[in-house]
Amino acid sequence: MQLKTMLSCLGVMFLCVAAPSWAGGSRTPTPPDEAPSDVAVAWFDLLYDLVKAEQVTPPPASRIYGVAAVALYEAIVSGSLENVALVGQLNDLTSVPQPRAFRAYDWPTVANSTLAQAVRGLFPNASQASLKAITALEQQFASQFRSGVRPLIYARSVQHGRAVAAAVLAWAVTDGSAIYGNCPYTPPVEPEFWEPTPPAYAADPVQPCWGQLRPFALTSGAECAPPPPPAYSEDLTSEFYANAFEVYHTNLTLTEAQQTIAQYWADSPGATGTPPGHWVAIMGQLAKHDGLSLMAAAEGYARVGIAVADAFINCWLTKYTYNLLRPVTYIQRLIDAAWLPFIVTPPFPEYSSGHSTQSAAAAAVLTDMFGVRAFTDTTHRDHNLVPPLEPRSFGSFEEAAEEAAISRLYGGIHYPFGNNNGLTQGRCIGQAILDRVQFKR
Repeated sequence: MQLKTMLSCLGVMFLCVAAPSWAGGSRTPTPPDEAPSDVAVAWFDLLYDLVKAEQVTPPPASRIYGVAAVALYEAIVSGSLENVALVGQLNDLTSVPQPRAFRAYDWPTVANSTLAQAVRGLFPNASQASLKAITALEQQFASQFRSGVRPLIYARSVQHGRAVAAAVLAWAVTDGSAIYGNCPYTPPVEPEFWEPTPPAYAADPVQPCWGQLRPFALTSGAECAPPPPPAYSEDLTSEFYANAFEVYHTNLTLTEAQQTIAQYWADSPGATGTPPGHWVAIMGQLAKHDGLSLMAAAEGYARVGIAVADAFINCWLTKYTYNLLRPVTYIQRLIDAAWLPFIVTPPFPEYSSGHSTQSAAAAAVLTDMFGVRAFTDTTHRDHNLVPPLEPRSFGSFEEAAEEAAISRLYGGIHYPFGNNNGLTQGRCIGQAILDRVQFKR
């Protein structure tokens, strides 16, 4: 066993004690800080595709990504010499099963069994095709890992992963999602309030009570609340009219580059893994590009998962506090009755922009982990999205978040103030998470 591995094992109470050469299995258990991240990346890539296939809307999708990421992180962190548990740091997460002292664990196996159990639990009504995909990936890694370690270590690792997944799922169901996931709601009726938008004119807005869920790390959905939007006005000289007219004029004069940006960040439910999935996909690309360890990838996924989950709780509370009408409603009423936005308006209130909020939050936690760095986003190519847009390169995570925000102006679905205040809101959320949650010793 290499010296670094030996010291790591000693640092975690012999949780990665090497197996004797005669005991079967060729791979010496190593800390998750040294194991490859392939298993985590493959599972979160599949999770993106499952969210797409099951047509999950953005708020529940953000929760799915967050819960899966916390389960992975907590299942393997006890084997790490560098990272610390989220138990005691996330709201009401008081304990999870711990590995047996002085016993070896194969951490990729732990990760595989954890994510298989967690993903099944997060999709209780999944289609047969999705269930088959989950089983196929679990068996693929099981076959690979089972032949590499001692049978007792393998069985122990599977058991530990499933136990942690079950505990995290049990914690997750206490967040209020069963009550507030899709509560009865009657939209208020005034000129400034949201009303169903074309082409579907869906009468029931998406997840009106989602803002009441218990956040992962924020004190409540009201933390980091943005200022009120500009006062509603139909006066041609008002700030509100100016914002609406900017949406209208921008959409009339969209360049090809602006159309591409609007489509690239559309992240529509059913066609993609949703806006939170876009940032989860970016995290997977970083893990592959940088050759991250299993533990480092788990940390990255936990950072992004917590950030986007809390951002959607926070933003959804804001949306249903103000119930602000969408640009298409205002523009058709006062500027151009025949106007339609470049992308379809989603069925929920405007203020603030969810994509802007969650993108800024994700960018903040990724910048804290990786620094200000350039990267190329290959989400459309990796997941065979339509339209098949080329990868886009950015000088920083913040630059990507700002493009995601302005894409909503180009798409015609948000006023500039909804995008700009959403970015500020998201930066506050990201910083609040960083101030409250410690990942490293």
